[in-house]
Amino acid sequence: MEDKGNLSESERLTFALPVDSDNKATQFKILSLAEPHMRAFHLSWISFFACFVSTFAAPPLLPIIRDNLNLTATDIGNAGIASVSGAVFARLVMGTACDLWGPRLASSALILLTSPAVYFTATINSPISFLLVRFFTGFSLSTFVSTQFWMSTMFSAKVVGTANGVAAGWGNLGGGATQLLMPLVYELIRKMGSTNFTAWRVAFFIPALFQTITAYMVFFFGQDLPAGNFRRLQNSGEKAKDKMSEVFYHGIKNYRGWILALGYGYSFGVELTVDNIIAEYFFDRFNLKLHTAGLIAASFGLANFVSRPGGGMFSDFMAKRYGMRGRIWSLWLVQTIGGVLCVVLGRVGSLGPSITVMLIFSSLGLISGMTGAGGNVGAVLTQVIFFKGAQYSKETGITLMGIMIICCTLPLALIYFPQWGGMFFGPSTAENATEEEYYASEWSSREKEEGKHLGSLKFAETSKSERGRKIASQLRPTSGTSPTTV
Repeated sequence: MEDKGNLSESERLTFALPVDSDNKATQFKILSLAEPHMRAFHLSWISFFACFVSTFAAPPLLPIIRDNLNLTATDIGNAGIASVSGAVFARLVMGTACDLWGPRLASSALILLTSPAVYFTATINSPISFLLVRFFTGFSLSTFVSTQFWMSTMFSAKVVGTANGVAAGWGNLGGGATQLLMPLVYELIRKMGSTNFTAWRVAFFIPALFQTITAYMVFFFGQDLPAGNFRRLQNSGEKAKDKMSEVFYHGIKNYRGWILALGYGYSFGVELTVDNIIAEYFFDRFNLKLHTAGLIAASFGLANFVSRPGGGMFSDFMAKRYGMRGRIWSLWLVQTIGGVLCVVLGRVGSLGPSITVMLIFSSLGLISGMTGAGGNVGAVLTQVIFFKGAQYSKETGITLMGIMIICCTLPLALIYFPQWGGMFFGPSTAENATEEEYYASEWSSREKEEGKHLGSLKFAETSKSERGRKIASQLRPTSGTSPTTV
């Protein structure tokens, strides 16, 4: 595949899955390993899973670690904030890195660079060293960006919601799996003769090794685009080389991205917060054993097996009927319900109902499956405001967090696309309110003359599915301009 020389040959590539004009798969076969589409899918979620396991390997062992390092409630809160704050900047960089060098190289490099922090966790001996290893390990969570970017380059608009939801959801399973895995590994090592304070340190070599292996898997077995890797396509002229300044400019000027980042901050961000506090919360509040608290906490993260993929599928289902407006409405509805459930979780005072509400509340994963970038910012703000030190009890913090979710979901009503509409208004009737005009507007006249915008026009053509059946069935005014000359 790498030996195909020019664009016309790339367009004639054959794949195991049916593809569109951009060679993006139009079907999503979850049990397939077909190159390059499904292989990219499996590599992305497995590597993201490994990063989640590493980042949240500490919380289920906190009752032991805090005794060994003499951690205070403030130390634990600060470390939890650190574990998700590093990825705030890293996510911005990762998005640009994917645009410039491709998701394969960007993802594998970050995973490999952050794995030493997981190994070093076994050697820490103070609260500050505990905070630092959690901070640098948390950078790996920005592989979420490369995961979503990769799926968007491999799958067409018809199935990309499902692909993104399943990849992110299965990756998020790591946050639940580690709550179950780390106590089991700890107990196994302890029974082999290690002391309590030695066993937890040895246990960290398991997630560290797993993360290292996945970095090499992504690098050696992955492929950036259906037609090949970024470097070869850029060198051959099949893919234009993006300028970092232009990528950044177009990203920050789109107000819709900022609104979605806010909403995502209180869906995925809350999910990260819960991953940090939930095991210790059940251990302390209901006087449970370490393994039992870890098992209950694991059920929250493991719910992503169905909740995130369900979010992607639900979003795709709504889009087929109502287009982008359906996606926005469904996002608002589900996230608002999640906020209400969060409030209820903080008010329930007995173990059984708490577990029940927590499992229903895990529908936040469904929300995350609908959207995706301010998650880590939301996690940082939430933990700073509600879970740092002893200002609020954890149950009060959970209640207030639910109120924040509801409030931060309201701005979704402001999102409007001229070609698709918004929550309360339909698409514009202006002649230039087309997908072609919308995506071509990012290119200058000179760039259009050089043909650099043609890839955007191909994407615009496939994105017409976001009109939904109701809009697509109506006659839309057109500008009469050929797509290739917009």
